[in-house]
Amino acid sequence: MTDSAPAATPSTPADSDRIAVDLLTREYPPFVYGGAGVHVAELSAVLRPLADVRVRAFDGPRDDDMVAQGVFGYAAPETLKDANAALTTLGVDLQMANDCAGADIVHSHTWYANMAGHWASLLHGIPHITSAHSLEPLRPWKAEQLGGGYAVSSWAERTAYLGAAGVIAVSYGMRDDILRCYPELDPERVFVVHNGIDLSGWVRPAETGPEADAAAATLVRLGIDADKQSVVFVGRITRQKGLPYLVRACEALPHDVQVILCAGAPDTPEIMEEVKGLVANLRAARGSTGPDDNAGVIWIEEMLPREQLTAVLASADAFLCPSVYEPLGIVNLEAMACELPVVASATGGIPDVVIDGETGYLVPIEQVQDGTGTPIDPDKFVKDVGDAINKMLSDPEKAKAMGKAGRKRAEDHFAWSAIAVRTMEVYKKVLELEGKA
Repeated sequence: MTDSAPAATPSTPADSDRIAVDLLTREYPPFVYGGAGVHVAELSAVLRPLADVRVRAFDGPRDDDMVAQGVFGYAAPETLKDANAALTTLGVDLQMANDCAGADIVHSHTWYANMAGHWASLLHGIPHITSAHSLEPLRPWKAEQLGGGYAVSSWAERTAYLGAAGVIAVSYGMRDDILRCYPELDPERVFVVHNGIDLSGWVRPAETGPEADAAAATLVRLGIDADKQSVVFVGRITRQKGLPYLVRACEALPHDVQVILCAGAPDTPEIMEEVKGLVANLRAARGSTGPDDNAGVIWIEEMLPREQLTAVLASADAFLCPSVYEPLGIVNLEAMACELPVVASATGGIPDVVIDGETGYLVPIEQVQDGTGTPIDPDKFVKDVGDAINKMLSDPEKAKAMGKAGRKRAEDHFAWSAIAVRTMEVYKKVLELEGKA
């Protein structure tokens, strides 16, 4: 399982060879909030020609058309609606586990659905595979958000991982993290299958015609000047995304470079207030004359539709990913597919995606090993991020070449057709290991 294999075209197996797979997930359309939800939506689509796929998700029953496609939604039990969110999650998991009878494999995504997979495995005697999109021990800041629920989510993840027949890591960095956090796991049962990307959906808008006009209108509405250099960040306002470090780093940029922050859905009021303060400081340092003068720091809190987000990406000169924790970083793939060079921290799975000096620049980061990912020297990290952005902006031709190389890397190594083949290989390997092939 390496990322060096070319994009494969899956072949459809004979009916007698098809396996039944239940994908268990917190997020699924139309309720998608992050990378894991995108992953499951795309994975289910590419697996359907190869296996009998059912999807079980949160956020209540789906409509008849989705049910006909094998997509089932579950609501929180009435008696748990006002309980701690972690307990409500487990209430949904119990319902999902009950309905997995008849599957050959249950495949859960994120801790939210991990216990549904674990319980389904115990109840129905079927192998459970979990995909690691993140790890609870490496997100201790969630205690701010969940309180005692973080102890519950951590227990759920640990129990499910140690009981799983197989674990899929989305990067080699994530595989290392899994084995470090859960050393009891058999390394032979921890596989690497990268996240994929919908290459047809993440592409630069046409340069002429209605598509170009719509893109231009989006930029005008958002207050982005297409004739100025700009850098862009896309992500939730959470500790792992490193946004406070980035805002500080942008103080080193020329004041005529637009800083576009597509950032919303804060984990806590505290981090939201912190980011607001830092953005205000950055604007003031750039000479803002008051609340109506953003001084070229454009903060977009709304979640943009894909066609509008691709317009924003295509207008920029560099994509910024200052994460302190990133299992893979789908946002980097999306930017690369739009031919945007990336400046990113060299942590987690990011080096699996961004090739330093070829598709962007990786910023070294020495981190505290307490699970928070905090830089040992925050000021140095901030300076290094700012220097890397300025280096990118100083050579526009090289930046464009890096953007082209990024698109090619996305095509060669992260097409969903290849991810489908690798995932099926893991399923078959696990069934063999469990004596169910």
